[in-house]
Amino acid sequence: MPNLKNPSPPPDGYRGRFAPSPTGPLHAGSLVAALGSWLDARKNQGKWLLRIEDLDAPRCIPGVDQEILRQLLACGLSWDEEPTWQSRHQERYQKALERLNALQTVYPCVCSRQTIASALEAQGVKIQRNQEIVYPGTCRPEHIKVSEKIASPMTDVAWRLALPPNLSIEFEDLALGKQHQDLNRAVGDFVLRRRDSVFTYQLAVVVDDAEQGITHIVRGQDLLSNTARQIYLQKVLEYQTPAYLHLPLVLDEHGEKLSKQTSASAIHTGNGQEALQALRQAAKHLGLRDLPDGKETSIAEWLLAATQAWNRKITFS
Repeated sequence: MPNLKNPSPPPDGYRGRFAPSPTGPLHAGSLVAALGSWLDARKNQGKWLLRIEDLDAPRCIPGVDQEILRQLLACGLSWDEEPTWQSRHQERYQKALERLNALQTVYPCVCSRQTIASALEAQGVKIQRNQEIVYPGTCRPEHIKVSEKIASPMTDVAWRLALPPNLSIEFEDLALGKQHQDLNRAVGDFVLRRRDSVFTYQLAVVVDDAEQGITHIVRGQDLLSNTARQIYLQKVLEYQTPAYLHLPLVLDEHGEKLSKQTSASAIHTGNGQEALQALRQAAKHLGLRDLPDGKETSIAEWLLAATQAWNRKITFS
């Protein structure tokens, strides 16, 4: 079994990854994240891994994972190791949760979203649309003890990570510079396993990145607010902390993040020219200029030029 306590640093240098959820095919926004992470790995002569984040089964669409693989290959974005699926690694997340239990850092919670909203409202806190709901600590015990057994999958209980007071996390983003977040004020004790027994993104991504020896994480700015809590969870589990680089989001005509939830159109990769056009649009968004634009340019030639042009400190458009 893998060592969940302290995975060894990777022996082969840079290891990056792209980790889409199979809730819809790749669109212009997700291609930006795929291309940016791929270019950063290639520019640094590293490895690029593909992970399908399919833990939230009700949101996943059958067959979309294979469509994402086809789209990436059509764009010339090949991976260096066998793809992995989070749904096949439930045991590793459970072991991490049990370790946190042994460290007396987690506790069970029976609060529903409405219960939390009502508690915050009673405190005079108004919840804005798309705002992070800061957990008020309703179920947090005065003294956290080791639970004899983490609640079984059939138990309607969530598990939260107890944060110490005055917890501020600082990190350096390779594109955005110094970042800071006060976790107590911004998030509060956050969930690691939901009441429906689904492990959350926060726990799964931290465990998977450690297990796969990921050294560099290149992803969209919509995930920037998750980084501080993931860094803290890495510290508690004694994992290495990767370097982070957050890319600019592709927005729709309303200024909202382009996403599958807002019915973003899938990129067209039916032939080489369509795939190359999608790549060119993604590169433009990433601020890459003076790339080959001739009709005779192959995807391989274009990607080589894009790799040479990639610069972490580039001014994103």
